Amino acid sequence: MNKFYKWVRKSYNKIISSIAFYPALISIGFLLLSVLMLELDFSETGKNIKSRLSWISLRDASTARAILGTVAGGIISLTVFSFSMVMILLSQVASQLSNRMLDSMIGSKFQQIILGFYIGTIVFALFLLSTIRDITSGIYVPALSIYLLLVLTVVDLFLFIYFLHYVTQSVKFGTIIERIHKNTLHTLHRICKAEKPASFEPPVTDPQIIYTVSSDYYQDFNTSQLLKFAGTHNGVVQFLHPPGKFLLKGMPLLHFYSAVKLSKEEVNQMMETIDFYTGQPIHVNSYYGYHQLAEVAIKALSPGINDPETAVLSLHSLTDLFLYRLHNYIQTVFVDEEGLPRVNTIAHSFERLFAECYYPIWEYGKKDRYIQDALQQMLEQLNSCDIDGTQSALFAIFLRKIKSQKEEDEF
Repeated sequence: MNKFYKWVRKSYNKIISSIAFYPALISIGFLLLSVLMLELDFSETGKNIKSRLSWISLRDASTARAILGTVAGGIISLTVFSFSMVMILLSQVASQLSNRMLDSMIGSKFQQIILGFYIGTIVFALFLLSTIRDITSGIYVPALSIYLLLVLTVVDLFLFIYFLHYVTQSVKFGTIIERIHKNTLHTLHRICKAEKPASFEPPVTDPQIIYTVSSDYYQDFNTSQLLKFAGTHNGVVQFLHPPGKFLLKGMPLLHFYSAVKLSKEEVNQMMETIDFYTGQPIHVNSYYGYHQLAEVAIKALSPGINDPETAVLSLHSLTDLFLYRLHNYIQTVFVDEEGLPRVNTIAHSFERLFAECYYPIWEYGKKDRYIQDALQQMLEQLNSCDIDGTQSALFAIFLRKIKSQKEEDEF
């Protein structure tokens, strides 16, 4: 059963993150709409409407075919042109920022909705094309449906105009950085549920070490299923690595504390609740968002790009995320329905995450006065917000580095 749940969970994540998800739903909706419109067209009500409104009466089958063929061909061309332009812009973003930005850009819901509307209109036109019959009365020419298709075509044209504006705005570096920042902050709001850093005391019994079964990225675990498993076996799970870490096959993954040793089948059941797959989904792990913003800044400071303003924009968003971590704590201890701690995981510490993000940026931009000033301003503001002084020593060390570099550059 756990294996089935894991398959469903992984399949669900793949489906909803696919570029084809919303287009498929919208196309199915248009197909259903075409069926309903044909029912109306061929019903007595539809015949009465067409007989009363002579200006929407379309009796010539060849004319109807010509309209449908023109609309279908035109929207297909519009779709190809729109997303060819998107691919070109994405290629530019990947070369100047990072190819890890592509997932969030391709996964834009607005782009998927536009694509779905285009494809839906094509499906609508092709389905109507197959229903036209050459008879004298013209009763099998779906005039109402064809006029609705013309309305949808006009809507497609307006969507295309807005789509051009949206794409040109969305590929701006500032917009991309803001999107990463927003997605990361949303994930932090979801996982930072602890009021203070949690302490965990492992049981005094010797743990059973559980090893990874393949080399891949440890992403997350199904909280409810793992809590249920630990409660059923009266045990405690302690993870040894934070989410987002790449683990080789055979590496120790977790300790399981219990009076009874798990069988091989039970170990497999527990592993089914833990997700391993390749990728950097920010909605799953905020750690990826921090690193993507740092990567944008580093890439912008490279000699080939040399765009310190983009690096500064990334620094501003990155510092705001660290401000949130400064006052909020990621939940690492999970309790069952009886309030007993059953799962303990590891979160990336503030100090380690700070070093992984800021120090590489500093190494690339320490000779740039623009970057020096931006880092100094951000760290001074962070330090002033650290009311309890929990990270003041860390900030002071970095600020001394900046001051020392500035003095060195003056001579």
